Order: sequence, then structure tokens, then C-alpha cells
Amino acid sequence: MVVGTVVEGLRFAGEMAWETWWALVLGFTIAGAVETFVSEEQMSSVLGGDGWRELGLGTVFGAASSSCSFGAVATTKSLFKKGASPVASLAAFQFASTNLVIELGLVMWILLGWQFVVADYVAGLVLIGLLAVVFKYVVPDRWFTAARDHLRESEGVRDPSCGMEVDPTDEDVFALDTDGGAEYFCSESCREAYREEQRQGDADWRDRLLSRDGWRLASKNALGEWEMLWTDIVAGFLVAGLIGAFVPRAWWTTLFGVGAEGTFAWVLASATIGAVIGVVTFVCSVGNVPFAVVLWQNGIAFGGVMSFIFADLIVPTIDDAYRRYYGLRMAAVLFVSIFATAVVSGVFIHYAWSGLGLIPAQGTPGGTAPSGYTTYLNAAFTLVFFGQLYVGYWTGDRGDPTAQVG
Repeated sequence: MVVGTVVEGLRFAGEMAWETWWALVLGFTIAGAVETFVSEEQMSSVLGGDGWRELGLGTVFGAASSSCSFGAVATTKSLFKKGASPVASLAAFQFASTNLVIELGLVMWILLGWQFVVADYVAGLVLIGLLAVVFKYVVPDRWFTAARDHLRESEGVRDPSCGMEVDPTDEDVFALDTDGGAEYFCSESCREAYREEQRQGDADWRDRLLSRDGWRLASKNALGEWEMLWTDIVAGFLVAGLIGAFVPRAWWTTLFGVGAEGTFAWVLASATIGAVIGVVTFVCSVGNVPFAVVLWQNGIAFGGVMSFIFADLIVPTIDDAYRRYYGLRMAAVLFVSIFATAVVSGVFIHYAWSGLGLIPAQGTPGGTAPSGYTTYLNAAFTLVFFGQLYVGYWTGDRGDPTAQVG
């Protein structure tokens, strides 16, 4: 009985992984290219204000700078430290770089349907706007000043490629000597990406776009995305498959049965419960989508799906990162603000989509790749993936990994 249920759960997970493989490769390929051709310095230099322009640019840069939740938090921290405003960095960039990215949209389209994809982007923009209002008009400026001071005082040694904190004495850390001193990296792929960036120096993005080295670096950055995210993605599929197989539908019916279906109480409860589940599942936004399918199939409101996905930036491990970066007070502000705006955005998009007649039949996933094309797309993008492995790891002058750069 148990073995059979496990097998059924693994089968469900495998099916979802098969359906989304090509979309993940495509999304990470685009993310790697954007990371190569748009620098963090270029972004931070235009994100200092808190007006509509900076809010829009922060959102665009975030959506283009696709990353896992942890990588997004680290990059946001760097932008904030360099002078980007709270509105542009903590509200727009950080949220957009995990929840408005192309790979999330592709996976959501395949597993849930286009209605969920468009809802994700619309509700995401609403959430960013709400966060901007909170950060600009509710949270005192002196709190952000104190958070930036705390960040600068507590800053440890960080991987200059992905922003993760590293311990130079750890035997698993990768080192590289540069003209400015030793740099330390969390992984070999981050070190190699940094080496490639230094080789290209201050080359214009157009030159990078037309160079072999530029695309080699883009391949390495795409592989770096995989390295950061693969455990979360695998965990997301496995958790979704096993929970879908083991948890009885009656349990979900009870959980999502607060208030009569279709009432405001039901929608609000679904959005709140969805956000709570998003907090306790510890999975990134892309990895959350398979679990969102399980929730949708078992009675959560449409808006609850959105709130669940949006809560990936307040899981306990990220909350602890906020505390270490910005101090306990700002960590609490980020948690409460993101949780509340995730719920409000979920309720908003539920009623907006209901009014437009865009909510699919309850519990029925409407997503799929074009009929019969999944095998062909997977085959094509598997070749792309192996091409990236070849270009990223087995071509070019890799040189001595301890060689000096500069």
C-alpha cells in the first residue's frame, strides 16, 4: 500500500518534470544571457530614487535578472548597499527577480495554464506597487538608514559572482587571486564566471553579445542558475508528487473549507492559508509551481494559488538572511509587508479574474505545451543544455584555477 502510493507520487513528480524540462532550460538560458550582458553596476546606478521611473526599472531589471529566492535576496542586498532605494531594490527588484521571471511563467503555463501566468504578472505588479507604498509612506526613512548601516557593519566575505556569504577558511570554498586581493567563491562555476567577466573587462555589452567569450560566459551563468536552483526544483516536484499521493482529498477540503465557496471569507482564507503554506514549504518560486497544482486540484481559491507562490521570499531561511543583513526590525518589516501584500494581491487578482471570466474550472489544470510537441521540445532543449555544458566547462582556456586575474 505505502510502496504503491510512493510509486504513484514519484510518477506524478516525473510527469511534471518531463512536461517542464524544456521550459526550465529555455528560462535559464535567457537568464544566463541577461546576467552576462547587463551588469549590477549599471543597474544600481539608476535605482537611487523612489519614483515611478526607479520602480519600473527595478521591476524590469529584476524580471531580467532571474534568480532563485536566495540569489535574489543576495543581489538585492548588494544593490541596496550601493545606494539603490528601498522602493527600487527591496520592493521592485527583489520580488520581480523571483516571481516575474520567464522560467516561472513557462512552468506555470505548462502546468496550470495561461490564465495563471497573466495573473502572476498582474498580481505581481500590484504587490510591487503595494510594497512601494508601504516602504515610501509607512516605514520611516530612518529605519532604512539603520538597515543600510547594519548591512555595511555586518558585511562578511561574499562571493563576488552570486553574492552568497562564504567562509574563507572552509575547505569547500574556491579562491582566486586578483589585483585587489584574494576573492572567495561558493562554487567553481561562480569562480569561472567571475574569471570570464574579468577577462572581458569593461567591454561594451554589444561587443560581448558578438563575442565567443560573451556567449561562453552566458552558458556558464545559465549553468550557475541550475547549480543554485536544481535542489529546490527537484524538491518541489518530489514534495508535490508525494503530498498529492499521500494526503487525502478530505484533508484539503477541510483546510480550504473556511467559508462557503465563492464568498469573500473563502477567498481571504484561501489567500491567507496559501501564504502560510508558502512560508513553511521552503521551496523557491519555480519549485513551488508543482505544489501549486496540488493545491489548485484540491480546492484552494484561484487567488490563494498566487498568494502561495508570492510567499517564497519570506520562508524562514530567507527571514534569517534578512535579520543578518538588515537587523531584526527590518526583517520583521519585510516579513509582515510581504505576507500582507501577498494576501491582498491574491484576493485582488481572484476578484479581477472572476469578473473577467478568466478563472478556469476549479481544480482543473489548464496548462499544456502545444499538443504532441513536448517530446520534440525536450529533445531540442536537451541538446541546448548539453551544448551549454560543453561550452561552459570543456571549451576555452580555463587556465590554472589559482591564476591571478587583473
